[in-house]
Amino acid sequence: MSVRARVLTALVAAASLALTACGGDSGDDNGGGGGGKTELKLYNDKGAWSPFFEELGKLSKQQIGIGMTPVGYTDEPTYSAFIKASFRTNEKPDLFTWSTGGRLQEIVEAGQVAETTDLWKEAIAAGDLSKELEETYTYGGKQYCVPLNISYWVMFYNKKVYDEAGLKPPTTWAELMSNADKLKAKGVTPFYQTSVLFSFVWFQQLLIGTNPDLYNKLATGEAKYTDPGVVAVMERWKQMIDGGYFSDAGSKEDPAVQLKSGKTAMGIFGTWFNTSMTQQGLKPGTDYGMFTIPNVDPAQSKVTMAFESGPLCSLAKAPDTKASDDYMKWWVRQPAQEKWANSRGDVSANPKVSIPDPGLSAIAKSAGAGEYTLANRYFEAAPAPVLTAALDAFGAFMVKPDSYMKQLENIQKAADEYWKGR
Repeated sequence: MSVRARVLTALVAAASLALTACGGDSGDDNGGGGGGKTELKLYNDKGAWSPFFEELGKLSKQQIGIGMTPVGYTDEPTYSAFIKASFRTNEKPDLFTWSTGGRLQEIVEAGQVAETTDLWKEAIAAGDLSKELEETYTYGGKQYCVPLNISYWVMFYNKKVYDEAGLKPPTTWAELMSNADKLKAKGVTPFYQTSVLFSFVWFQQLLIGTNPDLYNKLATGEAKYTDPGVVAVMERWKQMIDGGYFSDAGSKEDPAVQLKSGKTAMGIFGTWFNTSMTQQGLKPGTDYGMFTIPNVDPAQSKVTMAFESGPLCSLAKAPDTKASDDYMKWWVRQPAQEKWANSRGDVSANPKVSIPDPGLSAIAKSAGAGEYTLANRYFEAAPAPVLTAALDAFGAFMVKPDSYMKQLENIQKAADEYWKGR
């Protein structure tokens, strides 16, 4: 089923969910909609993170007198449909997660999201958020939401598999492909890929590593998906698929399980994937590692690294706007972020947070010091209608790589439709 079809199906399910959801203005001991709530519900599409959200809920109760209970979804289309349905019902989340870029812009322009401009000014002045990150949360000169997390997209790899093959993390694209060839010769699939939701990952990586300027122009409509540079990226991706470099894109097996078993040696993920690996009982630096992915084009002056920052939001008409606002103010401060980042084994949007994991710390410091060119993750960079078409197209391409030109044309149709109205 396509992403678009899944969303339409999910809307039907979400309509009924919205009527019975337990996260709204229920009038229980939380204080209802009249103010003074002491317990908030945080709706999110990160069901696997529930234990970490629960820890933060206990800490916030101790520190500011407002607790938080997560309501986690594991199916993103169903979650998105539920949140959008809540805009039109009386059952509204106190807090919710979303994504930046076109998807956040869409609901900001619809007037559904609470402004956080003053919160950002205070947090930047206090050193709890960076000025560089502010742009990601700015629409029409104002800020909305706060960072739920920040992650850098790197290559995770099975150290045992690498050691057995006598390999070291590569510093050039040629070395990366040489490593892949040696792994193939030993019967190990070099790279993970999936046609479900994250179907954009290899398109993103190959394009930012070849021509980051072209990548950015796609996001603003200044370039077309049928341009020669984009076509060349798809042809390279097709050659890699045809060459047997990737895992089965349709597999439902957890990627962390694939990497743990050694069936697949490497996978591109945000640093948040560290949590998935540790939940499999793997030790960072011992069982697995991570490295910055070299540019495809060695002539680029800096390595281009994709990053993402997912937002924590409150509705413009939240059940208790003050409680939600107070919670987000607390969320970005160091005590909350120390607990949040280190419990999950990830980096933090708060520059004051120290990271004990040497691998993560090195990546975060290098990124913060300007050693890399940062590219907004495709999921956030692409306008929402273009993203929907692209996720479908990249998934279809993985099934039938010869169709790459048709798929690019399909994405461009959606882009033309979107940009002509701008």
